Amino acid sequence: MKRIARFHKVSAEQFAAVMREEFPHFSEEERRDAYASVKLPSRATKGSAGYDFYSPFPFSLEPGASIKVPTGIRAEMDEDWVLKLYPRSGLGFKYRLQLNNTVGIIDSDYFYSDNEGHIMAKITNDSREGRILEIGAGMGFMQGIFLEYGITMDDDATGIRNGGFGSTTKPLG
Repeated sequence: MKRIARFHKVSAEQFAAVMREEFPHFSEEERRDAYASVKLPSRATKGSAGYDFYSPFPFSLEPGASIKVPTGIRAEMDEDWVLKLYPRSGLGFKYRLQLNNTVGIIDSDYFYSDNEGHIMAKITNDSREGRILEIGAGMGFMQGIFLEYGITMDDDATGIRNGGFGSTTKPLG
């Protein structure tokens, strides 16, 4: 196995800023507690390909509802690698839990973004059986797999990332 990456927590300030924006009803104490409970992703077994991402706070998701979960995590990885994010298999099977962008792509240069490379997950409970998804603090809800990738012979990309979702298609200002 190649060792090509390391997970880190984002700063308390970065986490709190996102929590204030996404969850204004949380108190400052609840935000601090959520940050304190941020757990670095880990593999469950030696043979696991995926690193489980854990929720820093409890939440419920009614069928058809969505939530944007700030994980408090950033991923530092070698340049020729990408982190692909998926719902945990059991949750996808039981609740049709979906990432709203289908598969999350975390590029190696995202680590250096203004938002510290904070990995967020917008998820939807697409249950057709009326099942309410209950995620407790510290419970795994998403998994990430590192993959090596290649580029074309005539690739001449020189842009530098400075943002999150959709930032690589925005013109540089």
